[in-house]
Amino acid sequence: MSLTRRQFSAAAIALGLAVAFPAHAQETINMGAVLSLTGANATVGEDVRRAVALAVDKVNADGGVLGKKFNVIIEDSGGNATTALNAARKLVSVDKVPVVIGEYSSGITLPMAQYLVKEGVAHINIASTSVKIRELGASSFNLIGLEDKGNQFSSKDAWDLGYRNVVMIAPNNAYGQGVVHGFKEEFEKLGGKVVAEALYTAGQSTYRRELQQLSRANPDAYIYTAYGQESAVINREAMELGLRAKPFYAILISMSLSDTPAEIAKGQLGMEVGNVYGEVGQAYAEAFAARHKEGMKTSYTGYAYDAVLMTAAAMNKAQSTDTAAVQAALKEIGSGGYVGVTGPIVFDADRQRLDPPYAKLKFDGKVVPR
Repeated sequence: MSLTRRQFSAAAIALGLAVAFPAHAQETINMGAVLSLTGANATVGEDVRRAVALAVDKVNADGGVLGKKFNVIIEDSGGNATTALNAARKLVSVDKVPVVIGEYSSGITLPMAQYLVKEGVAHINIASTSVKIRELGASSFNLIGLEDKGNQFSSKDAWDLGYRNVVMIAPNNAYGQGVVHGFKEEFEKLGGKVVAEALYTAGQSTYRRELQQLSRANPDAYIYTAYGQESAVINREAMELGLRAKPFYAILISMSLSDTPAEIAKGQLGMEVGNVYGEVGQAYAEAFAARHKEGMKTSYTGYAYDAVLMTAAAMNKAQSTDTAAVQAALKEIGSGGYVGVTGPIVFDADRQRLDPPYAKLKFDGKVVPR
């Protein structure tokens, strides 16, 4: 007697047996994401997760991918490089996804992305800014401005604000080291001077020693960048020490102030990667606020949204979920220019975004343009 697929499945389950069917029978097409949903950057990670959910809904409302339901399998890195790498391995070996987006911190993104590239799986960078992103390899794509361009923008902005002798504080990792080195180089080209600098160790309960050392240099302004929860400690202690009498300028301000109380953050200036652009971007911002009952807390949500929609479009264009075919389609889409919520996305020959956007911002109850 022959059994139908449903009868076989029911019989197997009754016997406690595992049921496996060929991959082509799957009803959902997946891609992957590794985000910091816990740890120091949990606020950013949750913000990005919301954008991913909105993008998935958009794709499915427009017919899905290859006529099937579309989904993003999200893994939590916990803000840890080893956890992120294990998450990427699971997405590749178990879930068989052709594309993975994330993480957030460059020190976590780089080893994770190196693994993905080694496996031939596409990686789309949506938040990390280390210039080493450019060196990842043939299956890597980048949507965001990297440190060299960001340092040029922030140093010119600081100079235009009238700062001449500044101090810097940043995390002691690939990202923070790149910011301090690059900003200093660009700022001193303009005639300014970085008179003191401090690279802090992540996870400290206090940063008073570093702040007090920097204050002895009597700067015009404090230039800093820090991850959300650590930045909240730095900002609170700077206020308690009376250092906020001088300007505080945040590089990547939405990240730096994501967990800082408004009464402490008020009046800070800074810069950020560009967030939303044009009518498409405004429609996205409105949809985000309507869906989640509040606006975006950081500037990274739009890049995740664009990455998910570009991936879905590439799968449909390739008429395949094979990672090589999807990568070829991503290149083709990027070569012609893709109208994203973060603005026009055009890839160069190395799959890096040309002319990535930046913005001059301030904190006035929330991060707003200035």
